[in-house]
Amino acid sequence: MAKTKWIVDPTHSSIDFSVKHMMIAKVKGTFHAFEANIEADPNDLTSANIQVAVDVSSVDTRNGDRDAHLRSGDFFDGENHPKMTFQSTSIVKTGDGEYDVKGDLTIRGVTRPETLSVTFEGAGKDPWGNEKVGYSATGSIKRSDFGLTYNAVLETGGVLIGDEIKISIEIEAVQQA
Repeated sequence: MAKTKWIVDPTHSSIDFSVKHMMIAKVKGTFHAFEANIEADPNDLTSANIQVAVDVSSVDTRNGDRDAHLRSGDFFDGENHPKMTFQSTSIVKTGDGEYDVKGDLTIRGVTRPETLSVTFEGAGKDPWGNEKVGYSATGSIKRSDFGLTYNAVLETGGVLIGDEIKISIEIEAVQQA
């Protein structure tokens, strides 16, 4: 298949994360508002161009007070930095339908190179004749690398919020004419 343009279907896609809390448990969250454009041959992502923009105000950890705190200047500073973005820079095939997608991730005005492990999940036509593809991606980042350093020391030692953020992405995209 030739390189074509794909638009992410956000109703069938998700961007989720988890972070260690109090060094004993994990808090999970999701971003409900995002868009992505992909120019790719789904059978060979090595020449793809992938752009993602996430609305940080859409963060949802199932706790309104925590979500408001995440939107504040202590974390995402959504008033001054309403989007976090990812732009692919290189893609290496690591196995059958498996890729390392390297790119520039920008959070809170700080841009750093990061890598996601991506799996091509398949392609097919939906009941209305639209060509669709699916991808899964995982990775992790250090929030401190992006200036998200808010924390509290625990009385028992350690910190309230872990530095490593684990990322899990599920994408369903539709081919554009």
